[in-house]
Amino acid sequence: MSQENVKKRPNVLLLLTDDQRRGTIHALGNEQIRTPNMDWLVHAGTSFTRAYIPGGTASAVCMPSRAMLNTGRTLFHLQDCGREIPPEDVTLGQCFLANGYRSLGIGKWHNGPESYARSFDGGANIFFGGMWDHWNVPVNDFQPNGDYASHIRFTPNFSANSEPVTVQAERINAGVHSTDLFSGSAIDFIESHDGEKPFFMYLSFLAPHDPRTMPEQFKNMYDPDEIDLPPNYMPMPVVNCGWSNKGRDENTEAYPRRPEAIRRHIADYYAMISHIDWCIGHILDALRKKGLLEDTIIVLAGDNGLAVGQHGLMGKQNIYEHSVGVPLVMCGPGIPRDRVCENAVYLLDLFPTLCQLCGMPIPASVEGISFAPMFRDPACVTRPSLYFAFQSRIRGVTDGRYKLVEYRTADLKLTQLFDLAADPWERNNFYDIAGYEAITARLREELFRLRDQWEDESTIFGRQYWTQWRQYEAAVVPGVGSPKGANMADQVRDWCGEKK
Repeated sequence: MSQENVKKRPNVLLLLTDDQRRGTIHALGNEQIRTPNMDWLVHAGTSFTRAYIPGGTASAVCMPSRAMLNTGRTLFHLQDCGREIPPEDVTLGQCFLANGYRSLGIGKWHNGPESYARSFDGGANIFFGGMWDHWNVPVNDFQPNGDYASHIRFTPNFSANSEPVTVQAERINAGVHSTDLFSGSAIDFIESHDGEKPFFMYLSFLAPHDPRTMPEQFKNMYDPDEIDLPPNYMPMPVVNCGWSNKGRDENTEAYPRRPEAIRRHIADYYAMISHIDWCIGHILDALRKKGLLEDTIIVLAGDNGLAVGQHGLMGKQNIYEHSVGVPLVMCGPGIPRDRVCENAVYLLDLFPTLCQLCGMPIPASVEGISFAPMFRDPACVTRPSLYFAFQSRIRGVTDGRYKLVEYRTADLKLTQLFDLAADPWERNNFYDIAGYEAITARLREELFRLRDQWEDESTIFGRQYWTQWRQYEAAVVPGVGSPKGANMADQVRDWCGEKK
């Protein structure tokens, strides 16, 4: 390909936030949050209001989510839950590099130094990890040789423990908030960009992930007393699948969840998002001043959602809409303006979509489905149903209208069926309600089909368990107390206990 054709390709700026759930952009219906620059992106492009992640195989859901985004691979085809990306999986940055782009990685990279090194030919303030104190992030400068061997020792909680820990980093910019640090690096590159090649910039924030701290100008932006509780707010979880009382995210607030405490959490959460929005505004200004805005595809996305009081939960270790639903907004060359798309997409589908928009071949290792045809035909449907999972505990499927959720642990066997059209907050369980049997059966069959397609065979949701479970259900239809049904129930219970 000639250098002239490479230059004609659009730049790509991928803005990835951490723990920003769907429904946190003013222009898309949240009247309480202030996001003028995200609103500008919404009106300048296309917003996907049914963008999802499939869930996570690790408690740190962002790790597999970011691995899927950066490889286009599906959840059960990741190495070690996405902790590392193997060489045979081509990354998004690698793909742009191979097609004549500058490729820059700034901010959080949760998938190992080796995969970072082969994905970028530039970058700054690189954080290898999951979460940190926003004011003292241990970061690395970009190393052209890919050698990220520097380490810093520190004592994270010196009042309780004098043992130091080691983090892979070269320095700490003490007192500089992570959002300002990372966005500042992006602006520095934009201002110095020579235009010789188009660029792909992966700008990955640590916010609005807790600890929820922000600069003083945003600290009191939202009055907790004026924050509405979500309609599905609950003081205690309805379902305890062995996680809600153990997970780190759930320990960010005591049980029962008091309304005033949840309002305070939401106020701080919104403040962190408004801080990101403010920094995005400065990045947009830099693109305008450089004359690059019209030639740049901008993607705004979140790596996963967050409960923050919904369903009595605080974290994202579940498959409710608030945790698997993410914001996704795209604008720039080839993307319709001021359009809202309600067709379902996965975040991992972004990889092949960007390839098509930028005229690049899709690597063979990519399993995502491009949704670029939706920009030409709004009626185009690429994913009529979606599969969801969290660890070995929860599986689910949705056809857009209805959503089936299955919980299976050694101590819990529970099914939920939600009508998302009538009940988008997932408050009413229609499972076992007369008239919904056929819907449950249809969705369960689709769950089995997608389970096999995704090769989800490593847990109690694999083929062996579900074959037995269906036999059990068939056995108890004539009479719950039948000897055959009781015997099958014992077999399933024993098997489930062995495979917990």
